[in-house]
Amino acid sequence: MLTNKPRTGYWCECWTQDVTEQEQPALRGSFDAYSAPQADRWVAVALRTISPALDPDASDQAWAWLYQGRVATRHALLRSESCSVTVTQDRTRITWTIRPVLFLPLAHRQGAELPACAHDFKPHATD
Repeated sequence: MLTNKPRTGYWCECWTQDVTEQEQPALRGSFDAYSAPQADRWVAVALRTISPALDPDASDQAWAWLYQGRVATRHALLRSESCSVTVTQDRTRITWTIRPVLFLPLAHRQGAELPACAHDFKPHATD
């Protein structure tokens, strides 16, 4: 969406981490939401999608958030507070984060002349 003013919204991310290793969490996905319901819905859809494959403890964690935690998350988002939801499956910790952000408008290139150097770029072939 192209606008000329900043717009409030929520930046949502999904991270995974192997809890038995000393490695950094890995970003698996992100989503820009423009309302609190849209942001918590992104997490809810993900949890409902993966819940059949989760072990009983992880499934309980997922459904506890879907039934009780989701309301608290929505209220926190409406107060402009960051939130996270975590489920641990075997050795993998999955964390969804949602934080309020201000989306800045981007300039579009329609009708604009690109600088000459833009035409010099040649993609490299991959091996």
